[in-house]
Amino acid sequence: MRLPYTPNPPPVSSDPEEASIVQRIQARRHPRPLQPLDLTLLHSPAVADGWNSFLGAIRTRTTSIPADLREIAISRVAVVNRAWYEWMHHAPLAVAAGVGERGMETVKRDGALDVEEEGFGGLSEKQWVVLCYADEMTRNVEVNDKTFQRLRGVMESEKEVVEITAIVAAYNCVSRFLVALDVGEKNGVGPDAAH
Repeated sequence: MRLPYTPNPPPVSSDPEEASIVQRIQARRHPRPLQPLDLTLLHSPAVADGWNSFLGAIRTRTTSIPADLREIAISRVAVVNRAWYEWMHHAPLAVAAGVGERGMETVKRDGALDVEEEGFGGLSEKQWVVLCYADEMTRNVEVNDKTFQRLRGVMESEKEVVEITAIVAAYNCVSRFLVALDVGEKNGVGPDAAH
């Protein structure tokens, strides 16, 4: 970590708003303790509060997206951005959501993906298209028409398209923060060492 973490538990602030921020973050994480990411963000309580609200909505209120698709997308962002702390937290959630070993090997595959590639590498068609969409959004920001049309073809509503796009965008933000500050001390270790 390039900065010291704030103390855990954070000292009780004399500022009621800052104390309230810490309580909201602790409530979202409950029953788990505060994470290194929280202890980094708490250097700026206002930023930590906004982050907590935004990522809380992305994690728990994007209800049209099943866990396997959400965690595949987040895990692919982690791979592309080399955010191994993020990978360490989300790859096991993808597995718990039913993504098999061969599918996870595809998720962590090196290099750009092509939505028109034959076969899905142990993933369903919908998982593959979401993986390619996350890959392209992360690498290029702009998504080409063929990838977007495939995504529209496998999603059931505009809500699903918006929610998967928001998940990928949000976790690109998270990964860039994690990598820049080396939160969790995982830079350079790779997906197989990030446990």
